[in-house]
Amino acid sequence: MGPSGFSRIKAVEKFFIQSYASGYYEFMALIFRTIIMFLIGLETDFPYLMRNIRPASIIACGSSLACTFFAAAITFLVFQETASHGSAFMMSLMIIITLANAASPIVVRVAADLKFSTSETGRLAISSSLIADAYAVFLLFILSEYKSTSIAKWIFFFFLYFIIVGIVIVINMYLANWLNRRNRNQKYLRNAEIFVLIAILYVAAMALEHLGFSSIIASFLIGSMFPRGGKAARTLLIKLTYPIHNFIFPIYFGNHGFRANVTKLKNLRNFMVFCILILSSIGGKIVGTLAACFHLKIPYREGVLLAFMMNLKGHVDMLALTIGLTDDLVLSLNFYDVMIATIIVNTLIWGPIVAFMVRRESDIIGYRQIHFESQNPESELRILACVHSPRPVATMLGLVAASRGPRDVPITPYLMHLVELPGKKKTNLMYNQREEDELSDEDDYGGNDVVEINDAVDMFASETGLLVHRIKAVSPFSRMHADICNNAEDIRASIVILPFHKHQRIDGKLENGKQGIRTTNQKVLRHAPCSVAILIDRGLTAGSLNPSGSDSLQHIAILFFGGPDDREALGFSKRLGMDHHVNLTIIRFLPASSRGQIAGVNIAHKTDDVLMAISNDEVEKEADNAVLTEFHNRYVVTGQVGYVEKVVESGAETASALRDMAEMYSLFIVGKDGRGHSVLTTGMSDWEECPELGKVGDFLASPEFDISGSVLVVQQYRPSKYEDDDDDDKQ
Repeated sequence: MGPSGFSRIKAVEKFFIQSYASGYYEFMALIFRTIIMFLIGLETDFPYLMRNIRPASIIACGSSLACTFFAAAITFLVFQETASHGSAFMMSLMIIITLANAASPIVVRVAADLKFSTSETGRLAISSSLIADAYAVFLLFILSEYKSTSIAKWIFFFFLYFIIVGIVIVINMYLANWLNRRNRNQKYLRNAEIFVLIAILYVAAMALEHLGFSSIIASFLIGSMFPRGGKAARTLLIKLTYPIHNFIFPIYFGNHGFRANVTKLKNLRNFMVFCILILSSIGGKIVGTLAACFHLKIPYREGVLLAFMMNLKGHVDMLALTIGLTDDLVLSLNFYDVMIATIIVNTLIWGPIVAFMVRRESDIIGYRQIHFESQNPESELRILACVHSPRPVATMLGLVAASRGPRDVPITPYLMHLVELPGKKKTNLMYNQREEDELSDEDDYGGNDVVEINDAVDMFASETGLLVHRIKAVSPFSRMHADICNNAEDIRASIVILPFHKHQRIDGKLENGKQGIRTTNQKVLRHAPCSVAILIDRGLTAGSLNPSGSDSLQHIAILFFGGPDDREALGFSKRLGMDHHVNLTIIRFLPASSRGQIAGVNIAHKTDDVLMAISNDEVEKEADNAVLTEFHNRYVVTGQVGYVEKVVESGAETASALRDMAEMYSLFIVGKDGRGHSVLTTGMSDWEECPELGKVGDFLASPEFDISGSVLVVQQYRPSKYEDDDDDDKQ
């Protein structure tokens, strides 16, 4: 629609490009830019940014400094070829901002659209682009205040800048907490209250713009420091995400494209300058980013992708050119036309290239599941806990808190509220003739359950300081498993925790719930892209795994029979054993043939020739012993975890041993499937009711096993089964 296209038609040009149009477009760009950066700050994983500030800063500084040198080298040539007049230093500054800038809003959207924003590479690219934007904004302040030569005035303005931002952050903290208390029994804040929060943001942004500062970084800081827990942040995210992503983003960046006039590139000199700028931008970003990645020992292919992501433009650079044109810092329309065309064409080139690289390098930045048995317990844990009602929420949150381990271990928990989408009712009534309770909206699905779940999560966040991200999925039971699996893949979950389809009655017995919940659990076990656990909640874990940090010591048992699922359960429990409020005990069940042997902590060393001949069962035994030996040396010897061996001859003795310890532990953790047909569980499946729990899990959940503790049944990720069932899922 701009001068490169339809605006070359006089009637279209007269409609779009009027005498007041320039000021109107700039004002709307300011409004949009402020709210976009506020939302980016609200969505940013600030703890990750703080944990990885060093690598993100090194990448941002490497790419920005390299672009600064490239820009300084080509400034004289650009100044001559565009026949510019005015300050060559100002032109150099504008070129530096253009080349060094990494448009963080575009980086965020590209990473989200290509579904790698939760990967390590995606989060590092977003963090680095934000720091590069901060560098560009600092240069932008010098550009806008160049005519003011008073150093004292600059220092005063910087001091005033941080005072304004700090005051707004403090006001938001108190106001958000007050609004959360005021709307305790409501799902969301009212529109008038949201308007007040947004108005405070815009008042601060306009004040900073009036002082000569850009409000870009200020808006981001206000958003990132906004209190995350509670209804205020939740309502802002819900109210702002859809209109910004689907309305404001397209118009804001469409305005940049509207300003570009690529017809100016017909001139040979302009085209030469355009090519030099494009090559300098590419060269600076690639050289600087790859040098930083080499220093950080980041793989080459990831470094190239980071360089291309950092080369996306169309944010601070457009603002710099606007300031230069308005203040007549450089007198050459050719220069501005070529620079704007460079910014737009650069992003049009590298956007598709980044998309191609992401799909091509899916083996590097794609979702890679690492089994808990081989995972470092101090690495980041991403949990997707699912609930259908408020009943198991406290238990789920208690398990999340216990899984956190030491406070310095990063954990990113998600709570997914699964709401059944009822089938359509046949009726002859028109929409306006139906009763109010027959009308529905997706936002209303879940009823008062949403309020109870949100209140429980908010209380948990206030007690532990741990932010739980909430997801709501509304779908029929026939497709609910697909929502769970897709969300697990999107957030790169380490484990999915599902609620059991039975719930505890007042008398302590388990009562059947909806059959659709059980069917969903069975499908998730088959299709999940990661490890899966089913939680049988008997109501005591919520209090026993106390998330509030009380001094009570809770006893948890891991029942180890052998096999990949038990090893996965053992790997997951490492994190529980690192919590100071958990007394963890491994109970290993061994057949009578192992009596007298220290099978728990010794590994039989065999030559390669012998290993070729042993059976699969022997391979599993070797794997079990290897994992247990490593676990024993690291946790049992140091006294962090207890270790007990139970020697049994049949499934009946195993059941008897389990009954003896029924009241000793508040949580039992066990793998779904043991090591095939084992003498340890013979006969335990004769009256099997829930095969999705495995033999031992089904026995622990059965009415015969009267315990007060909860049970967590873990299944290790099975890639072959997940891939084989894709066709069934489509059918």
